[in-house]
Amino acid sequence: MMKTQKTPVKERLAKYLAQAGIASRRKSELLILAGQVTVNGQVEKNVATNVDPETDIVQVRGRQIVAEQKVYYILNKPEGYVCSLFDTHNKKKVTDLIQSHEKIWPVGRLDKDSCGLLVLTNDGELTNLLTHPRYESKKKYRVTVSKTFNNQDARALKNGVELEEGLAQADQIKIIDEKNIEVTLHQGWKRQIRRMMEEIGNKVIHLERVQEGKLLLGDLPLGEYRQVNRSDII
Repeated sequence: MMKTQKTPVKERLAKYLAQAGIASRRKSELLILAGQVTVNGQVEKNVATNVDPETDIVQVRGRQIVAEQKVYYILNKPEGYVCSLFDTHNKKKVTDLIQSHEKIWPVGRLDKDSCGLLVLTNDGELTNLLTHPRYESKKKYRVTVSKTFNNQDARALKNGVELEEGLAQADQIKIIDEKNIEVTLHQGWKRQIRRMMEEIGNKVIHLERVQEGKLLLGDLPLGEYRQVNRSDII
């Protein structure tokens, strides 16, 4: 009986680097064009090159890249934790809350004063899909404000307010009661909802992210996490 040879599974070099957590796919392409990537000992400047992760030796600036197993976590982030991996002021980092053998990072922003759903992974491609504006990944937040919020305020946020980055718009607004609302948006600017509220003369007292993509926070306890599959997120 003849053995069936395994067909090599190849993928674009830039995608491979992104999935290994080196950089985004676009920045990986720039590394390739700059001659900082070698494949089997040869400098490779063609961004369209395909590699076999199982047999090809890929190096970036002389360091061999070994693609880790992709892992995905959902964390119910407490207030007081930062999403930055580079702690220069002894702040508590969200990665301190998760025990993982892989080098993981938080996907997108959830500021120190906010809580709720946060995805952490070592999958660079998924990170790009959830954070790049082109893909319009939607996120839902439960927000408590200091002053009464009415239909006029909701229209103002859906029509958009001007921030430094441009026109900030909510995709959906659901009024729960006079000071509690749900906000859905696909933009992910720094402290965006807080700044939008300030533009209409209100202030955020509490902000919790409850959904990202199709992933729901559910009843996950504050400060706890669980591992999920990629298909649970997108």
